[in-house]
Amino acid sequence: MKPVNQRAWFLVAPVLLLVAFTAIIPLMTVVNYSVQYVGMNTQFHWVGDLWFREVLASEKFWNALWRNLVFSGIILMIQIPLGVLIALNMPRKGWGVPVCLVVMALPLLIPWYVVGMIWQMFGRVDIGLFGVMLRDFGYNYENDPIDAWFTLVLMDTWHWTSLVALLAYAGLVSIPDAYYQAARIDGASRWQVFRHIQLPKMARVLTIAVLLRFMDSFMIFTEPFAVIAGGDPVFLSTELKQTVELGQKAAMSLIYFLIILLMSWVFYTVMTRDDGEPRQRGGAS
Repeated sequence: MKPVNQRAWFLVAPVLLLVAFTAIIPLMTVVNYSVQYVGMNTQFHWVGDLWFREVLASEKFWNALWRNLVFSGIILMIQIPLGVLIALNMPRKGWGVPVCLVVMALPLLIPWYVVGMIWQMFGRVDIGLFGVMLRDFGYNYENDPIDAWFTLVLMDTWHWTSLVALLAYAGLVSIPDAYYQAARIDGASRWQVFRHIQLPKMARVLTIAVLLRFMDSFMIFTEPFAVIAGGDPVFLSTELKQTVELGQKAAMSLIYFLIILLMSWVFYTVMTRDDGEPRQRGGAS
């Protein structure tokens, strides 16, 4: 019997230790805090599931969760089709390819807090170009929650649509020319080419785009905190920051984490449910 080579574990061990140090240990610390009450002089007292029950019974928690779901839904409905549309119109050859790639990548290079500060100044009705232009229409994101919603959606779309476009573009350029030649021979329309060739070939990268954009939009914190400084709308992340009690904060963060994990799993399962099923051939066997 051929001996099993165990030397690969020497390469994997540092990664496992790094993951344990940066993820598992902090997570276990949060779990410990979620079942404790931290009193004076950092004395811990066991309270069991008290903080979890208080969080789940809080109306503010459910309102913030609803706002997160609505915001993520709006973001996905706007950015996924818009990113695909941009990718379809990007050049495939010539000097325009590197120019478009660089331009599309620029918003992704800006730190999240800087993006929030840019739009915080850009949307102000006294000095911001965007705010001054819409001031006569009653726009004021500092006083109107609806205007704040509009500003945050517009900001996130400007910041992250490039990611969807670049992923979709990567899927498009990987399609062999033979597919397009066969479509031209068959007289397929542009919609038929998109429906039967381009969209199926982009399915994998669009699954990644949907998962990334859902997780990022659902966990949004830095940008709205910079723009509205903890005002309306209040998301789960900002509600978590405003929570004072350490044990309650830990319990809410764990619930937040489990919701993101569950929703991401649901998205991935629904979008890939047909991948493992064999395609049915026409005609009776």
